[in-house]
Amino acid sequence: MKVLPLQPADHASPEALQAFLAQCQAAAQRDGRERLVSIGITVDALDPLAVLEAIYEPGHPHFYAEHPSNATAIAGAEIAAHFTAEGADRFAQLQRWTDDLFDRTIAVGPVDAPFGGPHVFVAAAFGDQAEAGEPFPSLTAFVPRWQVARAGAVTTAVANVPVAPDADLAALSERVWRAHARFGAFSIAGADAAAPREPRHWTRCESTDYRSAVSAAVERINAGEFQKIVLARALDLQADTALHPLQVLDSLRQRFPDCFAFSVANGKGQSFIGASPERLGRVSQGVLEADVLAGTIRRGRGAMDDAAAGASLMASEKDRHEHQVVLDSVKRRLETLGLAVEHATEPVLRKLANVQHLHTPVRARLPEGVRLLDAVAQLHPTPAVGGSPREAAVAAIRDLEGFPRGLYAGAIGWMNAKGGGEFLVGIRSALVEGDRARLYSGAGIVAGSEPDKEFAETELKAQALLNALQPPQ
Repeated sequence: MKVLPLQPADHASPEALQAFLAQCQAAAQRDGRERLVSIGITVDALDPLAVLEAIYEPGHPHFYAEHPSNATAIAGAEIAAHFTAEGADRFAQLQRWTDDLFDRTIAVGPVDAPFGGPHVFVAAAFGDQAEAGEPFPSLTAFVPRWQVARAGAVTTAVANVPVAPDADLAALSERVWRAHARFGAFSIAGADAAAPREPRHWTRCESTDYRSAVSAAVERINAGEFQKIVLARALDLQADTALHPLQVLDSLRQRFPDCFAFSVANGKGQSFIGASPERLGRVSQGVLEADVLAGTIRRGRGAMDDAAAGASLMASEKDRHEHQVVLDSVKRRLETLGLAVEHATEPVLRKLANVQHLHTPVRARLPEGVRLLDAVAQLHPTPAVGGSPREAAVAAIRDLEGFPRGLYAGAIGWMNAKGGGEFLVGIRSALVEGDRARLYSGAGIVAGSEPDKEFAETELKAQALLNALQPPQ
């Protein structure tokens, strides 16, 4: 990526901006290759989700990711550059596309600010191949036409503009000028906060017998086919009123401030949203961080009950075994990349609003030549959402569950041109379209798993999503 110093005169007027874009077009004309021009500014504090909701259009793809307790959020919409891939090498294909794109990128503005410069947003499904009729491909990535992000007290807005050798520069400069002017003095207007919002009523449908699936999985575990398999439920709902995916997302981020709130829209009216507690991988300044999150129990009804539930989880042989299987797999797969993985010797309790988990954070410095997508390709899917051994468990999931997962348990994240980025695991999630929603919730199955207990765990996770689908009162 070529970073140019920001000259105020370049953006003093639409005419000056057009003259700057003409320089970028000249570079495109020299080699016949389109340039991606990324123009950023620092703006007054904004809530990226409020901005996204204010300009939301079901026909425009969007991406949103936030960690409320860390005061970070990034949103983007519309498409400046787009890529899809399928197959076992889809992350390698994405890396090649991203490298080429950033090689043709010209960036100005606060590129070194948090979330400065262009970002690639990624949604990778659980499986390498998408089934017919699925709303999302196996992997889709895009650079948005506009993005706005907050990191603590710093808010940046970026317009990304593809400049072809024969582009209409007047139209491009006018679009960028309007976008930056709007973000520079953005206001939220027109929201009817006082409008009454009645609770929704649902028609529920579940086409598979989860308890039978768990029993079948335990039999296959006992037969030695695999050690662990993660089985999910898909609960289909139809509401008596339409669902607004970003209002559902806002409810999730408020209910689960210690989780990653996310939304991916395909521009065809379908949105995949959720509040995931699990980071798949994050790279900052050459250091990879990942979560091992396996083993679950409810939260207590009071301090003593909550402590007792947590102590029970820590002492559970079944849950400790499940957790160790995931940790061993993560370490083994990262070590194949030459990483020296560091982690605590014992898991800790990760307490969320409705459940608590066994949690082991891991970290490792990336060696020369290894990048975030290399780690993602090795880690996804982890045994926390797939199983172990991975190949045998993943091959059995579709048959036992009885439905396509799509983006559920997939890899959702973003990358920048400096090698940084973050991916989360798409769990505690729902696919929303109009007045319909499909809620996903899963549990890890190992030797000794009991169908009724595993069903209760998935019901607890699904209820949190169901509550978030109700309109705010």
